[in-house]
Amino acid sequence: MYLIIILSQALFNFLPYFHGLDLQILYLHVREFEEVCNTYNDLNCIINTIKLKLFPFSLKDKAKIWLQNLRSGSIRAWDEMQ
Repeated sequence: MYLIIILSQALFNFLPYFHGLDLQILYLHVREFEEVCNTYNDLNCIINTIKLKLFPFSLKDKAKIWLQNLRSGSIRAWDEMQ
């Protein structure tokens, strides 16, 4: 369990950030985000669940506000988030 916590903290350090600015490309953010998440290898966790749980931490400013304004429970799987 302790190792999982350390790996999760390390993942947070490498997460890319998306601010929702006009010059940022969301597709590239998602691709880079997935690359970071795919480095996490834990047989007890499904990678899509990890991505779904970590994704909100990669959003800042306008992008974070967009996510917070979505109807609760409207995104239940990583495929829906993409």
